[in-house]
Amino acid sequence: MDTALLRMSGISKRFGATRALHEVSLEAKRGEVLALIGENGAGKSTLMKILSGAVAPDEGRMELAGREYAPHGPHAARAAGVAMIYQELNLAADLDAVENVMLGQELGRYGLVRRAAQHQRVHQALVRLGREDLPLDLPVGQLSVADQQVVEIARALVIDAKVIVFDEPTSSLTQHDVASLFQVIDKLKQSGIAIVYISHFLEEIRRVADRYEVLRDGTVAGGGSLAGATEAEIVTLMVGRQVDELFPSVPHTPGEPILSLDKLSGKLTPREVSFDLRRGEILGIAGLVGAGRTEMLRCLLGLDAVRSGTVKIRGLTTSATPHARNRAGLGLVSEDRKGEGLAQRETIADNMTYSRLSPYSRWGWLNLRRRRAAVDHWMRRLSVKANSSEQLVEHLSGGNQQKVALARLLHQDADVLLLDEPTRGIDVGTKSEIYRLMAELAAQGKAIIFVSSYFTELVNVCDRVAVMARGRLREIRPAGAWTNASLLSAALGADASQSGNDHA
Repeated sequence: MDTALLRMSGISKRFGATRALHEVSLEAKRGEVLALIGENGAGKSTLMKILSGAVAPDEGRMELAGREYAPHGPHAARAAGVAMIYQELNLAADLDAVENVMLGQELGRYGLVRRAAQHQRVHQALVRLGREDLPLDLPVGQLSVADQQVVEIARALVIDAKVIVFDEPTSSLTQHDVASLFQVIDKLKQSGIAIVYISHFLEEIRRVADRYEVLRDGTVAGGGSLAGATEAEIVTLMVGRQVDELFPSVPHTPGEPILSLDKLSGKLTPREVSFDLRRGEILGIAGLVGAGRTEMLRCLLGLDAVRSGTVKIRGLTTSATPHARNRAGLGLVSEDRKGEGLAQRETIADNMTYSRLSPYSRWGWLNLRRRRAAVDHWMRRLSVKANSSEQLVEHLSGGNQQKVALARLLHQDADVLLLDEPTRGIDVGTKSEIYRLMAELAAQGKAIIFVSSYFTELVNVCDRVAVMARGRLREIRPAGAWTNASLLSAALGADASQSGNDHA
């Protein structure tokens, strides 16, 4: 018996001179999770846009439940039974869960909405997901990210979805919420729904998926059962070469302190955080969502108000404004690269140089040729893939956007790099490049604070790792003294060796 619910055969797509997809074929089976893997820019997003009806293919055909499938738009795709759960959730924050789930498909009679019937329909969907406890009368903006995601999934069940696509669904979830999501996906599998799961976390894919398919440069590089595939094999398919070291080792030796925090406190978080950061050191900051890690970095750069405590750079205090902290040598890569990390509708050149235009400015005039040469240098240095330095940042893949954000700090000549989740949502190959770059910068004497929710990279990349919980820095140890389990335990507030802070 043929169990394939979805077939995409020979899908090709060009955008001008750029070949996004070339003869890509994909098959998703009933009651199965297919992991779609690939580097940023490999073609995953374009393929899913074609599936969801947002983009029309140039060539190829699709079948859904044994019938020809060629949606003329996202609404037609949803009506046919294809649902998309994006990394950035698509909900109306001021409406409650029932109103969000039924939006655009309201149950009515004589021009009136049948609220009781809608409530019952949504409740039945939540029962299928094992989440009948989710409050239906609160605006979804007041729900946690994990609960908002459940609302999105319930919407897919209400339209009787045959295929559900999850696009980086765990990037903003806690480990507990990730486990809950996987339980929901298991229930969806049991009901016979075909699931396409996109993620850059290979250990996560191995937990949730049955099969995998790898895209590289717009073509299918390989795939098969996850049961017999090694991580090295999958990574090699993704990047097209052997990746000997996912966490490259570049020798570097920490020197004298360059940044010192003494009982730094913000409006709510952080709370009395103290530590020293040395030149040539990578200090990791672990913790769970809401621990205060991002708030600490924002206080450091002067983006958030400091309630008490001191920050010294090279032994000196500065005005607590972003301009003053930038001039003193601090630079931040925000975790929200789309919202505040980069000017999406500006060029690569503008994004890289806006924080430091002085080398190209004279008597009020900007030397564009000199600036272009500098930008081209950093693009080569960080292997930014783009048509030119005049390309808009919004047209770059996530990994290349992150490289532009890092290049801005390097062009700015920052001595202390504050990196907030710099590898979130980017592929394995680009992660490895960023790890190597961080180590090389440390070898040059730069100091780095590396905030990450991915404990494995903290343990393997950093010299020391600190843990934050409930706004406080609990302890700092050499990276080799931590394991993923001990980091999680400390982040949850258990087994901390000390209640204060460590100036080690």
